[in-house]
Amino acid sequence: MGRDTESSKSGETAAGRLRTGDLLLQAHGITKRFGDILANDKVSIDLRAGEIHALLGENGAGKSTLVKILYGALEPNGGTLSWNGQQVAISSPAEARKLGIGMVFQHFSLFEALTVTENIALALPGRLSLRDLADKIRRVSADYGLPLDPGAIVADLPVGIRQRIEIVRCLLQEPKLIIMDEPTSVLTPQESDQLFETLKRLTDEGCAILYISHRLEEVQRICHHATIMRHGKVVMECDPALETPASLARMMVGADIKDITREASSATEGEDRLAIVDLSAPADGPFSVPLKSIHLQVKAGEVVAIAGIAGNGQGELFDVISGERLSDRADAVLIDGAPVGRKGINARRRAGAAYVPEERLGHGAVPGLKLSENIILTRHATRDGLVLSGFLDRGKAEELEKKLKADFDVRMSHDNPEARSLSGGNLQKFVVGRELDRNPGVLVINQPTWGVDAGAAASIRQQLIDLARAGSAVLVISQDLDEIFEIADRIAVISRGELSAAEAAEKMTRERIGLLMGGHAGEAGKAAEGRATHAA
Repeated sequence: MGRDTESSKSGETAAGRLRTGDLLLQAHGITKRFGDILANDKVSIDLRAGEIHALLGENGAGKSTLVKILYGALEPNGGTLSWNGQQVAISSPAEARKLGIGMVFQHFSLFEALTVTENIALALPGRLSLRDLADKIRRVSADYGLPLDPGAIVADLPVGIRQRIEIVRCLLQEPKLIIMDEPTSVLTPQESDQLFETLKRLTDEGCAILYISHRLEEVQRICHHATIMRHGKVVMECDPALETPASLARMMVGADIKDITREASSATEGEDRLAIVDLSAPADGPFSVPLKSIHLQVKAGEVVAIAGIAGNGQGELFDVISGERLSDRADAVLIDGAPVGRKGINARRRAGAAYVPEERLGHGAVPGLKLSENIILTRHATRDGLVLSGFLDRGKAEELEKKLKADFDVRMSHDNPEARSLSGGNLQKFVVGRELDRNPGVLVINQPTWGVDAGAAASIRQQLIDLARAGSAVLVISQDLDEIFEIADRIAVISRGELSAAEAAEKMTRERIGLLMGGHAGEAGKAAEGRATHAA
């Protein structure tokens, strides 16, 4: 097990690996206040060359505040920073990049109207021509196994590809230290494996990586050292290789994580609460994916999950189901038997449906609006009493904001802040909680636990199961296969805009899902037949 940092001043953790790399960045006694909230309380951390150093903690533990200070986006109220043994003041991200510090953000910092090349050019010094830069992007991204089309417009790209842009943009700056905030949260297992190879290559070359992730299995697999924060303080350091995901989670939370319970669904006897019938839709942009004759039913009492690699039509399908994009036929989408394919999102909400999109900041919530105002945006058309005779009841919206904060453990520096002030995991809890609080008859949720800690992820997943067992229909779109197998009663796979038939989760395997993801339905069928024959 790890031990507290006060007793860990040497270069070696308890029964852990010797930390031999040169000390690159040292933070000592970092303190940061936001009003009455002490976000960082005398935090110290040492980052060494050639080392992947995990920074772990629950949402709201102070991790985001610390890395923003290390990257120059925030100024500390106290403490010191040293770079290569020399005390420095990192007053801006530009100063951090000059030192050799790069960052891959959890929330994408990209201009959607610009191309991949134009976005990367804005972050690079010098006057490299766009044509030369495009060639360099194509070459470097392919070399690192994260291929990009330099001419693609960012607005047309799925989140998995946008994450690649962030990573490649950072790599092109040739940093000595890279801060990575949830880098695999929107990557497929294969893309994650490639990223891990890239990180190994970088550390072999002497680069340091500060790695924030709630996927504790990957922390255990790739990280050399870990610092654990809780309530703004460093509470433990350890060698992740000597731990288990459960023990790491216990250090983060200070208690054991509750196991998810899932009783067998009786949905075979239930009615279809959500039905998609022969739904097709053309691509709505040059990089969009057309949907092809999709059929799916979600019954009362069940969780149906859609697996797939990013960019295979998940976003397009969500848009059509939610009403952000109308179908060509009213009966292409049915809620409790009523055709809604030609109705917008507000009409579908009034019919008892709720929706949580993939991109929480900008799509699920307006960054510059307060949380209570974001509640109004999605619930003004429902029967929540937030709008009476054309007038907004802001007081009731603020009461709802406080209720969501308490019910879903949304941590914030003060009551009713702007959405953009929350950490990614806390904003996710707010957006999910806002919809669960309505107790909808139909819930469609895209990437439900993206960027949330182990405790919050378990809570969200349990609440999705509980909502279904209470009689709702829950449709989950997720790239996290662990999550899918944990909560789904039936599983379908989307590939190139086509959806496989939803099958009982116990009949699916990772191998078969992987084949379906790659569009190899025939091979997946043979694999299933082979298992059935072997079982017989």
